[in-house]
Amino acid sequence: MNVLYLDTFSGISGDMMLGLLVDLGISLDDIREDLATLPVRGYRLETRQEQRHGIGGTRVEVHCEGKQPARTWSEIDQMLTDSSLPGAARELARKIFRILGEAEAHVHQTSIDKVHFHEVGAIDAIVDIVGSAAGLTRLNPDRVLCAPLPLSSGLIGAAHGIIPLPAPATLEILRGCPVRAAGSSRELVTPTGAAIASAIAGFGHLPAMVPDRIGYGVGGWQLDDRPNLLRGLFGKSGTSDGLAEDAAVVLETHIDDMSPELLGHLLEQLLKQGAWDAGFTPLQMKKNRPGTRVTVIAPPELKERLARLLLHESSSIGVRCYDTVRYKLHREVHTIPTSLGKAEVKLVYDGKTLLRATPEHASCLALAEATGRSLIDIYRIVTDTANRQFGLEE
Repeated sequence: MNVLYLDTFSGISGDMMLGLLVDLGISLDDIREDLATLPVRGYRLETRQEQRHGIGGTRVEVHCEGKQPARTWSEIDQMLTDSSLPGAARELARKIFRILGEAEAHVHQTSIDKVHFHEVGAIDAIVDIVGSAAGLTRLNPDRVLCAPLPLSSGLIGAAHGIIPLPAPATLEILRGCPVRAAGSSRELVTPTGAAIASAIAGFGHLPAMVPDRIGYGVGGWQLDDRPNLLRGLFGKSGTSDGLAEDAAVVLETHIDDMSPELLGHLLEQLLKQGAWDAGFTPLQMKKNRPGTRVTVIAPPELKERLARLLLHESSSIGVRCYDTVRYKLHREVHTIPTSLGKAEVKLVYDGKTLLRATPEHASCLALAEATGRSLIDIYRIVTDTANRQFGLEE
């Protein structure tokens, strides 16, 4: 699995993200080609190599030629909808702008359709967002992770006057996301940067991975206390010997007043909503009541949704959640011919070493129903056939 890790030791902005993608090897000409599908003119996109504290990276700047209009969220969204951008890039750009629009609407206590973008809606921000969306879809990571974002303090000038740092829109976008104190009075995380990170990434620490490319997107600040760079690591998840690792969350709750029928429905809903696994453990609870522990293993980005589902679909009024990691073996599903028909098996690898072949239940059940043979016979036949085909016989 290809992973992109965003190391945000100096924050994130739209131009830093765009510079990082170019530094990771995405062609600026390809990004320009995608941007040319928008009915937006009056700008030049330039790139050059710069250093911050002796570390080199790519600086991408948007130079405006003449006055640019303020745009509403609706106008921007319609412009993207009507464009001939590649589908994945178009939908990602729309998602980022919707995040921005909803944050601005909340801050200004209005509806998203009435939001006017000033800094965010200017041509440079449109280019940063759409260019980043286009570059990300070309890089095509299977997963993006982002370090907790460093938030500054102090006051800055903006279109509406003097505002506090972090900017209210930035803070609204990052509701529910891991953040930390930056110890800086400069705006390290912009609303655009926060929206991009929120739209594309889960948040966490550097996972086990084998970096293939390392890039630096250069920001516009010259800072004394840190290099103004966005660092990105792109490579395969796991370790060099093939054992994969990824971030996970575990959610738990104890229940002693719920019927088995409702518990069964709860488990089905958890899996349907994206949990990797869910299960029940019998408990002896207070007042000698028999109870059930519900345990859910899920991607970090789904923890709020699944916690809310647990609280809504069960009698629980509290859910515990903690972060963990999963070590995984690589797996592939293959279809093999057997004496009774085709069947699917799961091949499990440690690195390049095939450890075992496991029959897929749904495929075996279909064979059993079609042939009238017992399911246990089907499992034996499929297992024996797979072991012979893939050289797993002792």
